[in-house]
Amino acid sequence: MTMQCNVSLRTRLVCAALTLGIFAQAHAPAVAAANWRIDPARTHIAFAIDAVGYPRTHGQFRQFAGRISVDFEHPDKSRVSFHVESVSVDVGSASFDDYLRSDAFLNSTRFPSIDFVSSSVAKVDDHTVRVIGELTLLGVTRPLSVDVAVEREGGGGRLAFLAKTNIDRLAFGMNSGFPLVSRDVELVISSAAVEL
Repeated sequence: MTMQCNVSLRTRLVCAALTLGIFAQAHAPAVAAANWRIDPARTHIAFAIDAVGYPRTHGQFRQFAGRISVDFEHPDKSRVSFHVESVSVDVGSASFDDYLRSDAFLNSTRFPSIDFVSSSVAKVDDHTVRVIGELTLLGVTRPLSVDVAVEREGGGGRLAFLAKTNIDRLAFGMNSGFPLVSRDVELVISSAAVEL
């Protein structure tokens, strides 16, 4: 694009400034959200729940997938989605795993997936964001807030994050064992993501 500038020196200077401004805008690098894929080899989805008369039960899910779109300049434009296979629950006991997969708890045959999709992301401090979204469990969708600590790794091509929240299982209709089995399930996700 060429602009013709004549007349006074002042007009020429203004014209030059406008031309440079247009050129800079046209050639400025676009700041956009980067897309990331969860690295399964470095991801651990752990949960813990208490029950009267029993030691705290710790478990994990072994099959999952997730995508993250991160805009470091504008965290509110970031997006998160996570999908977990409920049948992949593992508490270190085959019989207990089967019990958790039954209709008493996860009902994995009828509801094979647990899904989370963010609706907003807000910066808490330089290393922490609060992700608010919807969790779907047992076919029921409820709002969920998750605090996530985020750090860049190495040259910036990887993200490491640690997410923590509590889930009220009764809100999703998972009533078995209550009140002897706690209604609150502690969820901790430690992971790394690779830029696409």
